[in-house]
Amino acid sequence: MTHVAMPQPAAAMKCRAMRVGSAVALLAFAVASASAEDGTRAAFRPCIDPSNLPFANDKGEGFENRIAALFATKLGLPVESYSFPQRMNFIRNTLRFRMPGEDYRCDIVMSIPAIYDQALPTVPYYRSTYALVYRKDHGLDRVKSGDDFLALPAEVRSKLRVGFFDKSPAGTWLVKHGMEAQAKPYPMMSPDPAQYPGQIVDTELAQGKIDAAIVWGPIAGYYAKRVPGVEFVVIPLHSEPGVKFDYAIAMGVRRGEGDWKAKVDKLIQDNQPAINRILHEYDVPLIDANGKPVE
Repeated sequence: MTHVAMPQPAAAMKCRAMRVGSAVALLAFAVASASAEDGTRAAFRPCIDPSNLPFANDKGEGFENRIAALFATKLGLPVESYSFPQRMNFIRNTLRFRMPGEDYRCDIVMSIPAIYDQALPTVPYYRSTYALVYRKDHGLDRVKSGDDFLALPAEVRSKLRVGFFDKSPAGTWLVKHGMEAQAKPYPMMSPDPAQYPGQIVDTELAQGKIDAAIVWGPIAGYYAKRVPGVEFVVIPLHSEPGVKFDYAIAMGVRRGEGDWKAKVDKLIQDNQPAINRILHEYDVPLIDANGKPVE
């Protein structure tokens, strides 16, 4: 928690001046906040992770950066991103954070689950699923689906090392199908700012430390196409009883900002084809509500 130093007792005149100054500052902040909610925003201000491709980075290279730029153009506004590592308490430290007398640091989180209690979700703008990734020509080429993977001969399955992030549905799926001995969990949250989710593919899998990985689709698709000299196969997985792999993704605004949500909803609906083109550029495996690929 951030602590604000309180003023020490002083002369009455000084206290009155401080109270007047505080009142003016609060009034200015209230006017600025009301103006933003009324639609006169000075900038499109996304809350982003500074180093989390394919989603976002502080160089503007992620698909969240690209979609933010698209929306800003449609609104005739500049983009002013606020960067904060997307670890624990990201929403509290970005979308919902402000110092006394100051404005919020940012106004929209570009990717949250469509059902989410820490922010007000917009309409979904894409749906993806977890995916199985393996190296081509390394003994798993017959695998074209999750069922094929589970149907591998016992002598093949018993030798596999399958990487996944802890607390993800991948672990539940492996245990459900009797592959806990083959499971190799990686921590979902790391205090090391140099680490990024794609390392499970472009380092661990590429270097043969694991034989396959099960990761969120955008991570799987993006990094599987970006390791020089290594060819990967990406297999989208289907949800099944007890294991949900696919999720709809929305954007998130602060609760109580219904007008802003409605404006973002319309931006998503009016620009869905352009959004899909951006997501395809990043090799995000898109699916519809029935699990069918979205072209």
